[in-house]
Amino acid sequence: MSKVIGLTGGIASGKSTVSELLTAFGFKVVDADTAAREAVAKGTPGIEKVREVFGDEAIDENGEMDRKYMGDLVFNYPGERIKLNEIVHPIVREIMEEKKQQFLKEGHNVIMDIPLLYENELQDTVDEVWLVYTSESIQIDRLMERNDLTQEEAKARVYSQISIDKKSRMADHVIDNLGDKLELKQNLERLLSEKGFIEK
Repeated sequence: MSKVIGLTGGIASGKSTVSELLTAFGFKVVDADTAAREAVAKGTPGIEKVREVFGDEAIDENGEMDRKYMGDLVFNYPGERIKLNEIVHPIVREIMEEKKQQFLKEGHNVIMDIPLLYENELQDTVDEVWLVYTSESIQIDRLMERNDLTQEEAKARVYSQISIDKKSRMADHVIDNLGDKLELKQNLERLLSEKGFIEK
């Protein structure tokens, strides 16, 4: 019987790395961020709705969503974030559900890679939740480095989500990512063998 696992974490907690590792172990990954990009891709009804609600400033010269502009807007004005989510989330759910059903039909175990799984109350759509854990200070440092943000900007993004400690208490399993990539891989392998996905 194929399993559907919700993979989540905080921003910059190392979830993408875990996703890549799980793909190498034969899981099929349905990624919410990829679906969100598809939802507002150039020429889609989603991007037209964004233009209608947020104006031409929200669209870049290539006809795609201006991520920098919208990122600054939604992280600083919660009301604007709600408006964007109302456009994007229903389309994302549809895309992800379709991919999930396809993979299940083919007999695969499926990872639903959803950064805001708890924020959007999607924990009941999966069989169990695995959380990639790192400390808030590591999240902030990684974000500053990865996205070239100031400490204030990085903190705003981290604090816009449910805290990683609270999420770790809600999850079925926690994958420790406080160390380096090799330790992360070992922690993940330990979980996979405990769950019977790989041979010990």
